[in-house]
Amino acid sequence: MRNVAHPSIEDLIQRARGEYLEMPGLRLTDAQAGRLWGLDTTTCQRLLRTLLDAQFLTRTPDGRYRRAES
Repeated sequence: MRNVAHPSIEDLIQRARGEYLEMPGLRLTDAQAGRLWGLDTTTCQRLLRTLLDAQFLTRTPDGRYRRAES
C-alpha cells in the first residue's frame, strides 16, 4: 500500500494565491476551483473561505472568486 502525502492547507493556499497572481483576470466558480486544484468540495470551500477571510479574494455577484483589488 502506498502512503500518499496530501498537501497541507498552507500549501494549498500558496498554490491558489500563485494561480491568481499569475493570472490577474482569473475568476472561478467553486466547481472550477475544485477541478483546477484537484480538491474535494469540503477542502475547496475551506480554501476559498480562508482566502476570502484574508481579503485576498472577493466574490463576484455571479458567485465567482476573483482576486481582491489592491
